[in-house]
Amino acid sequence: MQYPLTNAAPTGRPDNGDADLVRFLALERLDRDLFSGMCHRGGTGRAFGGHLAAQALAAAGHTVDADRRVHSLHGYFLRPGELHQPMLYHVERLRDGRSYGARRVTAFQGGEAVFTLSASFKSPEDTADRQRPMPSVPAPEELPDPYPMWARTRPKDFAASVYRRVVSMRVVPRSDRPGPPAPSGVTEYVLWMRAVEPLPDDATLHGCALTYASDLAPGAVAAMAHEEPRMLRSAPDRVFTASLDHSMWFHRPFRADEWLLFVVRSPSESDGRGLATGKVWTREGELAASFAQEVVVRPLPPAS
Repeated sequence: MQYPLTNAAPTGRPDNGDADLVRFLALERLDRDLFSGMCHRGGTGRAFGGHLAAQALAAAGHTVDADRRVHSLHGYFLRPGELHQPMLYHVERLRDGRSYGARRVTAFQGGEAVFTLSASFKSPEDTADRQRPMPSVPAPEELPDPYPMWARTRPKDFAASVYRRVVSMRVVPRSDRPGPPAPSGVTEYVLWMRAVEPLPDDATLHGCALTYASDLAPGAVAAMAHEEPRMLRSAPDRVFTASLDHSMWFHRPFRADEWLLFVVRSPSESDGRGLATGKVWTREGELAASFAQEVVVRPLPPAS
């Protein structure tokens, strides 16, 4: 991975002032396999899990050869991340084979593990290709920008003030989705997303950007049976959500600064946990990635 890496210590939180995804993913290299970065807050008021996972992947990417691309990652959120101190990312070089390489990253704060990530990288191969076709939905230019509406309904909400600076979204209404509604017991959200600013030509950086974006919807979709979410990553008013784990598989090349179609479904909720799965297609219909996340889903008591 060639971007982004700095020689200066991170200062302040990245949600202060101007921001883009490259700045959000910037790390300071403290040692050969030790990095530092700052995370912005999410809807819960703690460090945003997608930012944490994306920075951990960036740290791993800085330790592999440039010709290798991430093809999968699996992460566990162990503790809430604090906002006012840097996150330390320690990378373990588990394997460097002829075609595949594996890394394990542990994110620390205050001497305690906050997040762990296992990631695998590989050299490209020319092999057989098959995929599930992309759903037929309206183009993003045909859909309204949801941020102004969210800003009107919740003017002080974090999503309208920070996420919109780095990620553009267009939500596909149920009436514009092909085929029958989601089966009984399944909740669904369909939207286009892309980075606001152009990104450098680095495949791992685009993987980090997609990792960041992939954590914007699962919590809201998993809790949708309790209340229709008014915005992504902001839990419904009557439900507490928190990410437990997150997995991704990267299938084909893509650019995160071009429109990508996300189809996110939650097929199960039980035992205080909801499962959300997602597919991501390029605008040309290439299946770029798949992901899965389990989240805590706990209805809150009525406000007194």
